[in-house]
Amino acid sequence: MWSSVTSKLEAHANNLGQSNVQSPAGQNNSSGSIKAQIEIIPCKVCGDKSSGVHYGVITCEGCKGFFRRSQSSVVNYQCPRNKQCVVDRVNRNRCQYCRLQKCLKLGMSRDAVKFGRMSKKQREKVEDEVRFHRAQMRAQSDAAPDSSVYDTQTPSSSDQLHHNSYNSGGYSNNEVGYGSPYGYSASVTPQQTMQYDISADYVDSTTYEPRSTIIDPEFISHADGDINDVLIKTLAEAHANTNTKLEAVHDMFRKQQDISRILYYKNLGQEELWLDCAEKLTQMIQNIIEFAKLIPGFMRLSQDDQILLLKTGSFELAIVRMSRLLDLSQNAVLYGDVMLPQEAFYTSDSEEMRLVSRIFQTAKSIAELKLTETELALYQSLVLLWPERNGVRGNTEIQRLFNLSMNAIRQELETNHAPLKGDVTVLDTLLNNIPNFRDISILHMESLSKFKQTHPTVVFPALYKELFSIDSQQDLT
Repeated sequence: MWSSVTSKLEAHANNLGQSNVQSPAGQNNSSGSIKAQIEIIPCKVCGDKSSGVHYGVITCEGCKGFFRRSQSSVVNYQCPRNKQCVVDRVNRNRCQYCRLQKCLKLGMSRDAVKFGRMSKKQREKVEDEVRFHRAQMRAQSDAAPDSSVYDTQTPSSSDQLHHNSYNSGGYSNNEVGYGSPYGYSASVTPQQTMQYDISADYVDSTTYEPRSTIIDPEFISHADGDINDVLIKTLAEAHANTNTKLEAVHDMFRKQQDISRILYYKNLGQEELWLDCAEKLTQMIQNIIEFAKLIPGFMRLSQDDQILLLKTGSFELAIVRMSRLLDLSQNAVLYGDVMLPQEAFYTSDSEEMRLVSRIFQTAKSIAELKLTETELALYQSLVLLWPERNGVRGNTEIQRLFNLSMNAIRQELETNHAPLKGDVTVLDTLLNNIPNFRDISILHMESLSKFKQTHPTVVFPALYKELFSIDSQQDLT
C-alpha cells in the first residue's frame, strides 16, 4: 500500500543498497535502531511494511524474496493483461511480470552496493528520508485532524473511486453521482467506470489517515537549509524523473525534420488525429501522476481529493509540460519523435481549431518566460494544488500545500528573474495564466463531448476515458 506517511523524499532511497543504515549525522544510534527507523518507510514496490533496504531499494520481506526468486534463469513471467497491472499489497501476487517490472524500474539489482560502500551523498538521502518520516510521524501524533475538513476517517480500497460520491448528494445502488469539477453533472453506472481503476494508479490503495499538519517544524529545523530549499530540491528531482531530458528535447529541435512525417500528420482524418493525440496525452499524464505522487504532502490528502485534483489538473499540467517541448523559432512542438507545427493539429471543426490555438497560445506564453526546469516543477505543483477547485473536501490541507509551493516559487523566481515590465513580475504572469488553463480544460471537454456524439464507437485509452469521464454520451450532459 501507499502509506499515509509517503512523501517525495521516499524517492531518494530508490537506488540505495541493502544494509545496516547508519543514523543521521551527529547521532550514534545502533544499526538496529536505524533499521527500525527505515521501516517507517513503506515498501516501494507494494506499499506493505518494509524491513530494510534490499537489492538497493526499501522493500518488504515479500518483495525481497520475490525479486530474489525472479533472478533465476528459468523465470519467464508473462502479463495476462496489458502490462499495466496495479502492484500494491492486495494485488502484488496477481501479476508477476508487472511486479518484476516495477522492481526493476525502482532500481532493484543484485549488484546494488551496501550502505557502507555508498557515497556520502547517497547515505545522506537515506538519512533525509528517515528524518522526514520521523517528523511526519510526530506530526501525526501531535496534531488531530481538522473536523471541519474531514467529517470521517474511512479506509479506502483500490476501487474506492467507484464507490464514493464526488458531489454533496448520495447515490443509489445502481448509479454513482458525479458532480463534474468543470461545471457539468453526470450519472455513470458502475459497469462504465470499472473499465479502468484510476484510484489504484496513484492513491493509497489501502488506508487513508488525514492530518492537519503537513510538515513538522522540527523537520525543518533539522533539515539542511530552509524548507523552501528542501521543497525546491524535491520538486526539481520529481520533475527531472518524470520528463524527457531537456538536452534530448533541444537535440530534436536542431534535428533536420522528415517532411514526409509532417505531411502524414497533416493528412490524418479527424478520428485518427483525436486518437493519436489522446494516446500521446495519456502517456504524458501517466508521468504527471507520478510527479504528483512525489509532491510532499500530496499523498496525505484524502483519496477523493487526490483523484479530483488530478482529474481536473492533469490537462492543465500537460499544457505546462508542453511549453518545454515548444520551439519558439519554428512555432512547432515536439510530438513524440517529430516536430509538428500548430496547423498539423487542425481539423475542419472550428471548436477544435480554437482549442488547438488556445493550447499553443498558452504554452507559448509560458515558454517565452524562459523558466528553468526547477521553476517549471514548482509551477506544476502550484497549478495542481490550486485550492479553488470545485468539489475538494480538504481545502485547508490543499491551501497549506499550495502556500508552501507559492513561497518556494516566489523565492526561486525572485532570485532568477527581474520584473518583466514595471511592477509586473514573472509570477504575476504565471498566476494570470491559471484561469486560461480552466477555460482550455472546459473547451477540451466540450470538444470531446461533441466528438463522441459524432463518433460514438471510438475507443479511447482507458486512463484518458477515466480522467475525462467519456464512457457515454450522457457523461457531459
